[in-house]
Amino acid sequence: MKETNQNYKNKWMQLPRNVVVGHGVINDTGKVCKDLKLNGSALIVAGYTTLKMAGKTVAVSLEDSGFNVNTTIIEKPTIDTVKKVESLASETGTSFLLGVGGGKSIDIAKLASMHLDIPFISVPTAASHDGIVSSRASIIRDNRTASESARTPLGVVADTTVIAAAPYRLLAAGCGDIISNYTAVRDWELAHRLRDEPFSEYASIISKLTAKILIDSAELIKPGLEESAWTVMKALVASGVAMSIAGSSRPASGSEHKFSHALDELAPNPALHGEQCGVGTIMMMYLHGGNWQEIRTSLKAIGAPTNASELGIGEEYIIKALLQAHKIRPERYTILGTGLTREAAEKVAKITKVI
Repeated sequence: MKETNQNYKNKWMQLPRNVVVGHGVINDTGKVCKDLKLNGSALIVAGYTTLKMAGKTVAVSLEDSGFNVNTTIIEKPTIDTVKKVESLASETGTSFLLGVGGGKSIDIAKLASMHLDIPFISVPTAASHDGIVSSRASIIRDNRTASESARTPLGVVADTTVIAAAPYRLLAAGCGDIISNYTAVRDWELAHRLRDEPFSEYASIISKLTAKILIDSAELIKPGLEESAWTVMKALVASGVAMSIAGSSRPASGSEHKFSHALDELAPNPALHGEQCGVGTIMMMYLHGGNWQEIRTSLKAIGAPTNASELGIGEEYIIKALLQAHKIRPERYTILGTGLTREAAEKVAKITKVI
């Protein structure tokens, strides 16, 4: 199989060296860091809740393995927060960072680690998105959410006990984020054909396979089951690897993500990222002429939202987001092209039963 752009022949790919997924593995965080030849001082980046739920356990494991440990509690994933983490890391002589928690903790730690040029360990407490393993970070800059290049984690420690105990809504949202790979890859293929954008067959195959795994397993993903957490975590890891191979978020972010980001800007109370991406995938698959009914059925089986009401978002904001979505990252070509007409937006939302 051949890549479709010559640049891939001399391209560096950042991939995690150790990925540890399973029951109780959070207690082995210190050992994982030792195996990765890390030493010195560690800085744990976590939210209030995740520090109590998992951060303290991580700290004890690190201390038992001989590391000096500092912690910092973060609230919002802003560029100012990233700078504060960087300053604290410099003041304390930090050798490596650990992001313990959900999206914001991991994104802040991975971006700060890149700026500081030190390693980063990802310790997710929920399987709510595919940023757990990727080299991209979602950060609020100038009051807008931006996807920025960041450091791929050197290691991942994903405890299925912790993840299964998290609110099921987060796991279901992670499923929506993974299933959205289906339309993201279609958009990528379209951009390759129409705009000659670089395209990786390897990355696209991995991305589509992860989405297929969740579609095929939809009936088996249930609240409180470690097996469900294991299935979703494996898919999230694979999706992150696909992005690392591609060198961009293209394998997992297309028109459905643009729709989600537009909702973030327009809706008074946006839903979770993965939930919005799942609903966006239903509509974007319709625009692509694909099997949107399968996407909808799978999300329903998992217990993820499939319409505006279940998202808790007014129908008018769905239409507004569809009309504005093409303006998000305009350099990234998708099925949305230069935008939908209001009639087309209303039609896709009604036909797919989103409104």
